[in-house]
Amino acid sequence: MRAMQNFQARHFAIVPAAGTGSRMGATRPKQYLPLLGKPLIHHALAVLCAAPEIDRVFVVLSVDDIEWSRHDWSALGPKLCPLFCGGATRADSVLGGLRTIAGEAAQSDWVLVHDAARPCLAPWHVDKLVRELAHEEVGGLLATVPRDSLWQAQTPQMFRYVMLRRALEHAKDVTDEASAIEAAGLRPRLVQGDATNLKVTYPLDLHLAEWILQNRQGSNT
Repeated sequence: MRAMQNFQARHFAIVPAAGTGSRMGATRPKQYLPLLGKPLIHHALAVLCAAPEIDRVFVVLSVDDIEWSRHDWSALGPKLCPLFCGGATRADSVLGGLRTIAGEAAQSDWVLVHDAARPCLAPWHVDKLVRELAHEEVGGLLATVPRDSLWQAQTPQMFRYVMLRRALEHAKDVTDEASAIEAAGLRPRLVQGDATNLKVTYPLDLHLAEWILQNRQGSNT
């Protein structure tokens, strides 16, 4: 790992967005539901694309996605790149994305995987994760401590390209990237997040996300 530490690693974001979000009971995939006049996924993508630490932002869509092209993403700039290689599960989609960018990402580069359904990602979430994991060998994830000292996993989850790809190649039946890394015998570091980085799962969550985005102060307290 000494070579990795001496190498100026780049940061790539992968946002798996091939799911249907069936629990929302909507007629279109959850990531495209309107939130403050934009598709739900737009809000997190805007933060990732604006983050100076991140070099490229890859959105992994299903091969038959017809909704993406109906929206204008040009305001997010040249970092954004859709990949139509999504799979049946989140792990399949992330792995598909990793395989697709293999020619661009070095083994020691960082990959930040973020849920498409977490629209309240803030700039300070990305900044804190990148700063605190900069000298780690494996990586880690944002998490909160809601009760009884039990950590609740959030995203982004940030790991070295080579480690994450190997972990997912061998442990596809996992709920998130940290689980795959743990299954490979490695220990992700937990980075303190906050409850505003919520995941939209049910219709009420959309209203909570709207409130958070409208009332956020714009700086980490």
